[in-house]
Amino acid sequence: MPTPTAHVSAAAGDFAEAVLLPGDPLRAQHIAENHLENARQVTAVRNMLGFTGSYKGLPVSVMGTGMGIPSVSIYSHELITEYGVKKLVRVGSCGAVATNVALREVILATGACTDSRVNRRRYAGHDFAAVADFGLLRAAARAAEAQGVPLKAGLVHSADLFYEPLPDPFEPMKRMGVLAVEMECAGLYGLAAEHGVRAMALLTVSDQLVTGERTSSEERQSTFDAMVHVALEALVLDAG
Repeated sequence: MPTPTAHVSAAAGDFAEAVLLPGDPLRAQHIAENHLENARQVTAVRNMLGFTGSYKGLPVSVMGTGMGIPSVSIYSHELITEYGVKKLVRVGSCGAVATNVALREVILATGACTDSRVNRRRYAGHDFAAVADFGLLRAAARAAEAQGVPLKAGLVHSADLFYEPLPDPFEPMKRMGVLAVEMECAGLYGLAAEHGVRAMALLTVSDQLVTGERTSSEERQSTFDAMVHVALEALVLDAG
């Protein structure tokens, strides 16, 4: 698939080797405008916005991925195979299922459980342990500590369905120590393993699914800056 691809209109060389991946394309624009220097838009196919700039001299791109494993997989696959991206850092939102995780807290997703079969397709029908890159995790933990941003590190669950039909889908997650539910990490981690690149996810709690507390869509779009700053500082430390 030559560049530009069916889903990304950027030219060869337009993306940095390190890319932040929010789900919302408007969050990608917010990150580019508020966190990157000399940011320029490089793609806008289907209004899925992507930008490239720099942070503390390090080239960094940011691109929306949409919702769910299929969507993040399409964009991440093309970024890896056609644009040479080596580090993919999801900066997204999640719903907490653990009672000790509060609204707006940041979760470092060390691994991702899932009800999707996507990684079984990659792994000959067997279960695959979808985990983040340890070097990126370590850099994020160091960056958060330096900035005084509390992190909770642990497992998340990547769901195929946003509207869950079962009466109590979170009970086994809580019992097994899963911190939160989101919709992309397991697919991203599996894809990174398939292609031999590095991936990590930082997630801000937008909803507390036990207490019912939640943030607004406007807050999710523009106010998760602590998470983004940790991600960017982690990339700088990792490039070290």
